[in-house]
Amino acid sequence: MRFNHATIIVTDFERAKAFYTLLGFELIVDAPPRYARFVVPGNQATFSIEVTEHARAMGPEQAQFFFECDDVDATYEALVKKGIRFLQPPTDMSYLWREARLRDPDGHDIRIYHAGENRLDPPWKVKA
Repeated sequence: MRFNHATIIVTDFERAKAFYTLLGFELIVDAPPRYARFVVPGNQATFSIEVTEHARAMGPEQAQFFFECDDVDATYEALVKKGIRFLQPPTDMSYLWREARLRDPDGHDIRIYHAGENRLDPPWKVKA
C-alpha cells in the first residue's frame, strides 16, 4: 500500500488555493469552486483542498499536516518574506525534529519540519 494524498475541507476555495500555492505547492488539478489538488514539493505526494457542505461543521483541529523540508530555517524565512505568518519560528522539539508552526486560512494546523534520521529511526523506535 502507498500513501496517495490527503484532502482537507476548506471554507473558501480561492483563498485556500492561493495560500497553498504561496507555500510552494504545484497546482495540478483546478476544479473551482470545489476542488484543487497540488503536488507537494520534493516528492510525488499530493495534497488537495475541497469545499463541501460540511466545511463549517468540521473543526480544523481534527488533523495536523507535516510537510518536511531540508532546511526549516531557510523555508521559514522564504515564507515569511512572502507574507506567511507563523505561530512558532523554527524550534528544536523534544522529539528531535526541528519545526515551525502555522495555520492555514481555515485554521488547519500545519508544521514545516525536518527530522532527518529521526523521522523513521528515532532513538525510541520499536525494535522488531
